[in-house]
Amino acid sequence: MPAARDAQAGKDLRTANACSAGFRDSGGIVKSDMAEITSLREAIAAFVEDGSQVAMEGFTHLIPFAAGHEVIRQGKRNLKLVRMTPDLIYDQLIGMGCASSLTFSWGGNPGVGSLHRFREAIQSGWPTPLAIEEHSHADMAARYQAGASGLPFSVMRGYVGSDLPRHNKNIRFLDCPFTGEQLAVSPALNPDVAILHAQKADPKGNVLIQGIVGIQKEAALASKKVIVTVEEIVEELNAPMNACILPGWIVTCVCEVRGGAHPSYTHGYYGRDNAFCKAWDAISRDRETFLEWMNRHILGTADFAEFQRSLAAEQRIGAMEADGDD
Repeated sequence: MPAARDAQAGKDLRTANACSAGFRDSGGIVKSDMAEITSLREAIAAFVEDGSQVAMEGFTHLIPFAAGHEVIRQGKRNLKLVRMTPDLIYDQLIGMGCASSLTFSWGGNPGVGSLHRFREAIQSGWPTPLAIEEHSHADMAARYQAGASGLPFSVMRGYVGSDLPRHNKNIRFLDCPFTGEQLAVSPALNPDVAILHAQKADPKGNVLIQGIVGIQKEAALASKKVIVTVEEIVEELNAPMNACILPGWIVTCVCEVRGGAHPSYTHGYYGRDNAFCKAWDAISRDRETFLEWMNRHILGTADFAEFQRSLAAEQRIGAMEADGDD
């Protein structure tokens, strides 16, 4: 089924993309002149390869859950995940054995507590061992900025009194050649693939991001390939003044996936599903409960729209049972 079909779709899309006009930027990254408009299944099959370094960014909202689910459905393995603030979608990816490492600055279920699949992967190596590389939040942002600027490393004042440099060989120090001040440096981030969610794109692949932007712009500019899911594709973006727009020439693929950030929110479209985030704590705490949920709602659904219907049905039943108990 899907594995062979997805592999062929990916090969076809990679070939089409390679044949489109492009240029190489100062960081050595090839950018095409126009994004492909395609399905999410085809985009993940084409550009997320086993062993890739993948950054799925989004801060409080616009978290690319739909894309993460598709990575799980396609059984991608040995991914080197990067994210400033990994939360539920990375817990799911780690728990399903998709990741071999995680580079990050903070991880948790916002407002709820721990990521239990992330924790167990570190503590007991289940389902597979997970290597971690921890940086400060500011350093992760600086590393993306360095990657976007075509620079080899980030420079910042930081890690004073911190023990992170003792545990992370990629945090080093140098003396400023002008002042003699000791500064912290870390390698630039240039992921193989950045995956983002946004509100709108136009037919040329220009993407409009509204609300809290986070590090998406820098992640897109730093990465070799960029996949963006959007709530809708429109003829005109009608972007307000000073809006954040990712131009089509830095975007590889655009995929229309309505609700694609749920259970996080998309500014101007829908709110955060706080009930789901609370429920995830119990779902993810136990291995068997986690696997049963993932098999039913992710592996057992064809796409994100079907996942949403499956989850909504479960939530309705839960609400009816709660009303009956009252």
